[in-house]
Amino acid sequence: MEWIYLLIAGCLEIVWAISLKYTEGFTCFWPSVLTGAAMLGSIFLLDESLKNIPIGTAYAVWTGIGAVGTAIIGMFYLGEPKEFGRVFCIILIVLGVVGLKFNFFTIK
Repeated sequence: MEWIYLLIAGCLEIVWAISLKYTEGFTCFWPSVLTGAAMLGSIFLLDESLKNIPIGTAYAVWTGIGAVGTAIIGMFYLGEPKEFGRVFCIILIVLGVVGLKFNFFTIK
């Protein structure tokens, strides 16, 4: 269940990062409310996930989901560049997050 919490927390991080763009310095009420609610929900669910996931793994996965999701939304919906270098780096982040989830690189 902790991995589900972490996935939802990462998705809420995407929500607050994108909605933050529309708060205009927290002067627009509804985008500010959405941003604050998504921030609180994201942190709460990250905390819940930490009951059985190591902090280093959880934090890297949480920020990875947020970074990749925000970058993809930026490219496809906000007109940000879709350059090879950006896409390549997003792929590297995804590979890192997947590697942390499945412990591909565990040395015993």
